Amino acid sequence: MTQQDLGRSIGYQLKRAQAALRATMDGALRPHGLTTPQYSCLEQLRLRPGLSNAELARGVFVTRQSMNVLLRGLEEAGLVERPATAPSGRALPTRLTEAGARALAAAKADVSAIEHRMTAVMDQDQAQAFVTQLAAMADALSTPP
Repeated sequence: MTQQDLGRSIGYQLKRAQAALRATMDGALRPHGLTTPQYSCLEQLRLRPGLSNAELARGVFVTRQSMNVLLRGLEEAGLVERPATAPSGRALPTRLTEAGARALAAAKADVSAIEHRMTAVMDQDQAQAFVTQLAAMADALSTPP
């Protein structure tokens, strides 16, 4: 594959966009004391309070072991809370604290500005169509051939 072919590869351009997004988000979240995975975890918990470690790991695209470390850090910072023992089974439901909700709200404007900057080359209809297409691509790859 030549450099020119690589530039036309959807997979390559998706990875390039993902890497640029991650670097930009990490830079914007640093002043808030957050990393991109921590921000994603807080956002998941805002949308679905009480998620387990495994559910959060899937939603944030990290391993369960990495999520465990991430959650311990967020707990120590007072941004999330989990009960000492599971109410049933082994899963510990996690919730945002008030401090976590404030940290998320403060960081959200910076993340929204990044998304706006990233999609400024499209109008609203094109951006929505692109989101739909990306979701369809992910679904196609998640389904066995």
